[in-house]
Amino acid sequence: MSLLVVLPDEPAGAALPEALAHALSEAGLAVCGCTDAAGFARQVEALAPRQALICQPRPTPALLECLRAWAGRPPCALSLASAPLDAAQHEELAALGLHAWLRLDAGEAVDAASFAALVVRAQARWQRESALRTELENLRTRMDERKWVDRAKGLLMSARGIGEDEAFGLLRGAAMHANLRLGEVSRSVIEAAQWADAINRAGQLRMLSQRLVRLAAQLLGNVEAQRARLLRTQSAERVQQNLDHLAALGLEGTGAQALAEAQDAWQALSAALAARSSAAGLAEIDQRAEMLLAAAEALTEALEASGGRRALRIVNICGRQRMRAQRLAKDALLVSVLKAQAANARLLPTMSEFESALAELEQAPLSSTEIRAALANARDEWLRLVGGVRMLDSAEGRATLVRASETLLDTFERLTGWYEHSLQVIMS
Repeated sequence: MSLLVVLPDEPAGAALPEALAHALSEAGLAVCGCTDAAGFARQVEALAPRQALICQPRPTPALLECLRAWAGRPPCALSLASAPLDAAQHEELAALGLHAWLRLDAGEAVDAASFAALVVRAQARWQRESALRTELENLRTRMDERKWVDRAKGLLMSARGIGEDEAFGLLRGAAMHANLRLGEVSRSVIEAAQWADAINRAGQLRMLSQRLVRLAAQLLGNVEAQRARLLRTQSAERVQQNLDHLAALGLEGTGAQALAEAQDAWQALSAALAARSSAAGLAEIDQRAEMLLAAAEALTEALEASGGRRALRIVNICGRQRMRAQRLAKDALLVSVLKAQAANARLLPTMSEFESALAELEQAPLSSTEIRAALANARDEWLRLVGGVRMLDSAEGRATLVRASETLLDTFERLTGWYEHSLQVIMS
């Protein structure tokens, strides 16, 4: 058995006292190194002994500090030969992971048989503790896996309207296909759903930034003003709820930075919205909303990249359509109310982007009967929205514009939710 010996004030490389070296040799123990308490941990890591024998009259503070760093789980068996210890010292050392103790009074002859018995006791206890820890870790792993499996089954049952047996069959089939443990697949399913939800919520921030400007323009232009006030309040509350939810995810790196920028942009936009309605105020609101839009776009892209699943892209694409419908209606109203040239210049690019994304969604393999029907309705409503833009000079055209943008918002809200909860995204 390879043995590291810890002596008082004996640095690594020092020779053992002759009597101790002889006794350990007689006990059949191969000393692989000798060190003091300060270098104990480093030598254990470097030499990887089967056991460490600590020969000190009293446990030193340096020794106790080293043992505390292992938190009761030393990497090898530990035995101690020392002068008599009181009950409190024995209790402390046992809690720190010491496995066996031998009384060794000053000047007493070193007994090879006692050392042999000491290290055997220590090794036996260390192996038993290791086996118990392994058994406990396996039990915890199984319990943890069961928790993830139950959560994943519940998610699939809720999202897809299927029974427990079918949900479990999906998870088991995926685990066999990917050659992974059932718990690993279940955890991945939960994580995929969380990323999809986060992307959806960040995408809502894009839409809400444009919707709030559109509602402010409606109020200034007296277009369905009563409903616009209600929707403005609801939209502001929704922005804050989504920001709070995303903040609770504990994002890191670019995601955390993008979220912080979105929070700052929302504070600025919220202050602008609270000001008295005016043409200058509306221009300020639009400027602040563009900053929130840019921050929300960066946040959504960071979340999609962090999710690491290609299927999440469809959630992002569909969610962006909500923003474009609101952006088009907003810019059209800004043209009507403020004669804004910048807003007028954005109309055609926004239409083109919406058309391209709608065509991509229509051609995407990720589909279902309900998704195809909703996309068909979205195309019809899109034509009404475009018609409202073309009749912008009339009250009827502006009313059509507002209603079509809200209908498109509802349609793409449902579509984004269906994509978010689709089997392909959840099991990606």
